[in-house]
Amino acid sequence: MKARTHSLTAAIAVLTAATVLSGCSSSGSGGSSSFGGSGSTASSGSAGGVVKLDFWGWAPGYDQSVALFNKTHPNIQVSFDKTASGSKGGYTKMLTAAKAGNAPCLGQVGYETLPSFAAAGALEDVSKYAGAAKSQFADWTWKQVTIGGQTYGIPVDTAPMALMYRKDLFAKYGITTAPVTWDEYAADAAKVHAADPTVYLGDLGNDAYNYAGLAWQAGAGWFGTAGDQWQVSMASAANQKVAGFWQGLLDKKLVKTDPSYDPSLYSDMASGKVLSDVNAVWDAPIIASSVKDGAGQWAVAPMPVWDAANPVYGNDGGSATAVLKGCGHAKEATEFATWMSTDPDSLSNLIKVTGIYPAATSGLSNPVLSAADPFYGGQSIFDVFKAESAHISTDWQWGPTMTQTSTDLGDGLGQAGTGGTTLPNMLSTVQTKTVAGMKQQGLSVSGG
Repeated sequence: MKARTHSLTAAIAVLTAATVLSGCSSSGSGGSSSFGGSGSTASSGSAGGVVKLDFWGWAPGYDQSVALFNKTHPNIQVSFDKTASGSKGGYTKMLTAAKAGNAPCLGQVGYETLPSFAAAGALEDVSKYAGAAKSQFADWTWKQVTIGGQTYGIPVDTAPMALMYRKDLFAKYGITTAPVTWDEYAADAAKVHAADPTVYLGDLGNDAYNYAGLAWQAGAGWFGTAGDQWQVSMASAANQKVAGFWQGLLDKKLVKTDPSYDPSLYSDMASGKVLSDVNAVWDAPIIASSVKDGAGQWAVAPMPVWDAANPVYGNDGGSATAVLKGCGHAKEATEFATWMSTDPDSLSNLIKVTGIYPAATSGLSNPVLSAADPFYGGQSIFDVFKAESAHISTDWQWGPTMTQTSTDLGDGLGQAGTGGTTLPNMLSTVQTKTVAGMKQQGLSVSGG
């Protein structure tokens, strides 16, 4: 692990040198160069010694944790500004603001995108402020916010995946238990569709990171490093296995292809046309708020696995509260970020409203994780995610150009859903584009 981290550091350094944002000036409190220095409008203090911090993000419930913090920290006040999600423009907005020297102090940044932000010079090194908090988090999540020995934020959550399903409609179509394996999932999909060709067991949408979770589960990594060179393996045999499975379901028209998180998907769920969703822990409250008529009929089961005797599960997401370049109050920003991820009241809120599975080890004993969920028939749904977490690989590595890669992959998934391409061909295309994009940014890379 240590050797891999060193080689990743070297690879990131190459990209940073090629793409670092212009306009650097002497650092403020963060201890490194910054954009706009301590005069950044997003992080300036105010009269009376009150430090004011702006925080950009999109997750539901974050604003409520901010309000809790502000009540108990009169000398640090945080304003939460809701943006589009990262993939829908939030990240572009943050990067543009960092380049202009007026970024907020804090940003919600997924683990998958943090390397890209670091390579773009858009993050503030807060190692000297964050180091004391390291022991409070799962080791692999701390590695997600640390690149080249520099820590850029505080972990918030992990995102184990599961099967959310309509138990009453499963029973209607003769499915007495949730599918344990992907072979059982395929058989159940065929059973449902044979009984009613307008009904589908599940949906394969166009969300790149949901698909990444499926690859993660199968050990089908996309990126690695060898020496100072990036390796890209999106079209590997392991990846072709995952793609071939889902392509088989598409060819037989056994899964729906509504766009991910689109109103059409929730309409199909509400009308009983789509019976389940394989997704991350944070999708549970989204379904609950989007398919209200199904309250009490939904349940959560472990995601299907490839080998029932050796179950391995996937992870779809996880994010950090990152400190962005130019923050003139990096110490206070880190204090808030640590508080948000560790304070019991904040975690209770984030578990209940946002649907997080905490990265902070203390959060795993939060009583809200044991609460019965009325929408899911009174089930303590987090028990499923807790049991899965011990069987999720922590070796998955993200690449430095995930904004481009995820866009290309999402487009390809959409095309595959309409028959414009196949998933195996799409992966080869995305790999080629990813390698070309990385080379354009000065990276040494192989694999396409």
